[in-house]
Amino acid sequence: MSYMYMPGATAVGISFDDGIVLASERRIAYGNFLVSKSTKKTFPLTPNVAAACAGLVADMQLLSLQIKALAKIRKMEIKRDVPPNSIAKMMSNLMYERRFFPLLTQVIVGGRVDKPSIYTLDPLGSVLPDEYAAVGTGAEMALGVLDQSYKEKLTEKEAVDLAIKSIRSAIMRDSFSGDGIDILVINKQGTKEFTEKN
Repeated sequence: MSYMYMPGATAVGISFDDGIVLASERRIAYGNFLVSKSTKKTFPLTPNVAAACAGLVADMQLLSLQIKALAKIRKMEIKRDVPPNSIAKMMSNLMYERRFFPLLTQVIVGGRVDKPSIYTLDPLGSVLPDEYAAVGTGAEMALGVLDQSYKEKLTEKEAVDLAIKSIRSAIMRDSFSGDGIDILVINKQGTKEFTEKN
């Protein structure tokens, strides 16, 4: 499969003082063909952990279903909420097991149990912790905004605004990204999702 026909996308994750924000645009394009303008690429995994993806959405949909089931089992075993680092490690194990026929998706896992945390996973399952991250064909443009504007102890509103600004900068230059932005926020109160138009 050539790079030309790999689906593009942009997704970002940002931690703030009380939680995390995940954001992703809604377009799926293969080469010059626009397949969908309304694809959801943010996935709640548990009440306190979620993921956003770039790449093949089908692979991420399968991965998220498997992780949801494993997280429920793990929660019954440990009798408490499963932290984001455990979810990221479970996902990493599943991706690494498939390394010879990899799931063609880049993932940002974020959540809040004891404290907010963000992890980036590549298609082979590397787990990279960070305070903010971007993946996909528009990641360079998004990171240009994030590197310049991110600071510790952002408020929720500042983090949401920064996520939207970084995705919009990618949409302006990356033809594989566009058609609105899905935002998922996890804080002390739980998870909320909304969509922002271009």
